[in-house]
Amino acid sequence: MEMLKKLFSLEGKVVVITGGAQGIGKAVAEHIAAVGGEIVIIDQQVEKAEETAFEIGQKYQRKTFAVGADVTKPEEVALAIEKADREMGKLDLLFNNAGIVLQKPVVELNPEEWRKVIDVNLNGIFFVAQAFGRYLIERNKDGAIVNTASMSGTIVNYPQQQASYNASKAGVVQLTKSLAVEWADKGIRVNSISPGYIFTELTSFVREDWRALWKELTPFKRMGKPEELAGAVIYLLSESASFATGTDLIIDGGFTIV
Repeated sequence: MEMLKKLFSLEGKVVVITGGAQGIGKAVAEHIAAVGGEIVIIDQQVEKAEETAFEIGQKYQRKTFAVGADVTKPEEVALAIEKADREMGKLDLLFNNAGIVLQKPVVELNPEEWRKVIDVNLNGIFFVAQAFGRYLIERNKDGAIVNTASMSGTIVNYPQQQASYNASKAGVVQLTKSLAVEWADKGIRVNSISPGYIFTELTSFVREDWRALWKELTPFKRMGKPEELAGAVIYLLSESASFATGTDLIIDGGFTIV
């Protein structure tokens, strides 16, 4: 048991989580705190982020901090990293998770809608990774980053039409690989997770007939739960994954293999 704890412990590590106020980010933040990590939540929803950080801190007796930032604005991201470092004393790891989805046919998609999805899901991941990478490199620190991509970066979802989302997540997978190679000699590992259909606050509002079809097309015949992604993130951030970089871990209940 002691070896198991050592393998997946994040004791003494400060983990930055974007989009951590709710959904996948919140569930993963809780599990990271449970294995010893201290938590920084960066989210546009400042009040909700503060509530989540407080709840996690109280429940797991960890130091937590919440700060507001729009991940599409590099200056806000840099300031959030600076504030978090000042508050926590250091930063070690990043779960780069903020994202949005828009389900709309391409012929009806206006330029602003396309740009918004690409801006949050791809540019936002880039700006946060860039700022965090700079932070680590300037301090000559090793570190690890896990980006949230999606199985939508590998397959085209059905029946919903969401080309903007699919394209953005494919970009995240390739960006992850590019950063992994570029920063390998800096001691910074960069990996991604690609969730399948996960039931969260956001997907609970999706059409019921779509959700029924998603379950039917998934070998497990159900949607995943946010907490079922936590183990993968913890593994990729921990020393257990010390030789893993540029990996995209698909967690989809078998959806992409049938």
